[in-house]
Amino acid sequence: MKDKTLLIMAAGLGSRFGSLKQIEPVGPNGEFIIDYSIYDAIRAGFNKVVFIIKEENYDIFKETIGKRVEPHIKVEYVFQNNDNIPKEYQELLKERKKPLGTAHAILCAKDKINEPFAIINADDFYGRDAYMKASDYLSNIKDNHYGLIAYRLGNTLTENGAAKRGVCKVNDKNELIAIIESSTELNGNLVKVTPLDGSTPFEVEKDTIASMNMLLFTSSLFKILEEKLPIFLDNNKDNLYNCEFLIPVVLNELLIENKVTVDVIETTAKWYGVTYKEDKKLVVNAINDMIKEGIYNN
Repeated sequence: MKDKTLLIMAAGLGSRFGSLKQIEPVGPNGEFIIDYSIYDAIRAGFNKVVFIIKEENYDIFKETIGKRVEPHIKVEYVFQNNDNIPKEYQELLKERKKPLGTAHAILCAKDKINEPFAIINADDFYGRDAYMKASDYLSNIKDNHYGLIAYRLGNTLTENGAAKRGVCKVNDKNELIAIIESSTELNGNLVKVTPLDGSTPFEVEKDTIASMNMLLFTSSLFKILEEKLPIFLDNNKDNLYNCEFLIPVVLNELLIENKVTVDVIETTAKWYGVTYKEDKKLVVNAINDMIKEGIYNN
């Protein structure tokens, strides 16, 4: 069996929710979203998990999550810090409070991953079908030919407010053209999309394809990120406290440069997450329903 790693991005502060979102219980026995993610990944054929966390969260993270997972799958921990940042920027970034972004988080795992891997957010519930499709794709993935597990945009939003989503443009071969990072909000039968780059807002159908940061790569990505990071920092010298080195932005650049292709693999799964405190009840109810259906054990 081909080795497959699940890279879980858990270094974000979860500032809007007001706590470490990834350790908020949602299951009947105190399970976290991340427990269901790893359970689904193991069932789908993944055999290693790498957690990207902030160093100061290591003890609480290992105590609450790592110890539960380690009997079932190989586990590694990576700290998102400035060790891999060019020396001339390390001093300038010392006062920065929040992590440098998802692309930087992935790069921090370079020494832990040689095999094909999927990335996910720690606080997102992706659904069993998403992991099955991800695992199938990783079995045959090639360098510079990556994958994106895509959701229907309407399946990722709630009535509780706007949320950031990656609205996807896709060609007739189901290949990604671009990810438009946007604030999205349900508006009747449509979704209002406000691109974060300041371009004109527009409306789309609920079945428009969206990225939830479940992306599929080979280790060839690390060399690309190593080349892109210094360029990003040079371009953001005046905004080092707030700029973010984001994987969707890097992918957009690579697509424009014709350096990679990204296959879009649509899942039938419904995404769940806790963007707002009011969302937690929706997640708890959904998991209870899946337990009744026999998808998860009680």
